Amino acid sequence: MLSIVESIEIRQEPHSSGAIEVQPESEKVVITIKRSAQQPSQETFKAYVNSLEMVSQAFWSQQRSVRDETITTIVDMCLPKKPVTSTLLREAKMLVQAKTEILQSNDWITASEIAELAQFKSSNPSSQPNKWKHSGKIFALRHEGVDYFPIYGLDPANAFRPVAGLGDIVSTLADMKDGWGMAFWFASPNSYLGGKRPKDLLQTKPQDVLAAAEDEVAGVTHG
Repeated sequence: MLSIVESIEIRQEPHSSGAIEVQPESEKVVITIKRSAQQPSQETFKAYVNSLEMVSQAFWSQQRSVRDETITTIVDMCLPKKPVTSTLLREAKMLVQAKTEILQSNDWITASEIAELAQFKSSNPSSQPNKWKHSGKIFALRHEGVDYFPIYGLDPANAFRPVAGLGDIVSTLADMKDGWGMAFWFASPNSYLGGKRPKDLLQTKPQDVLAAAEDEVAGVTHG
């Protein structure tokens, strides 16, 4: 220990006279200094006490700096690299609107609802529509973890099995469109079909819809 002091005691307690109080935020730390028996001068002792205060202040200042830098680093990691452009915002709004219109079109049913319409009798009747999807006989869009199948893709005259020819259309579009993409395509007016929507012609003119799908893929491939 330095000859200036005999001992230093650090404890937490209410402020008392003759002690150095350091207050990081709301916590109080009291440092009590007992002078050495050598009785240093008052000026020397005050200089020593002042140095302790300066070290304490420097320490807490550095701690705040490190904390602020850490927070800034974390925030910077979470922020996008640049502001979102108005074009992206418009595209996002258009996509939300398009998906909302699709979901509200009453064209979509779940696998269990198909099983009820088709009167499947197996122990897991809703598995059949999923088998159709995996084999490419029909498509589905996924929303909130649930697959929804297009009711226009089912033939009521054939016990609600997939429409004949739908598998060829799905196969044609599969390389360029996912379930949502196919849903948009079937629900949109098509110039190849004279402005009619593919879903409206699927059961009566599936070959025309297939030709429109082939034209769609060819246009993307060569365009």
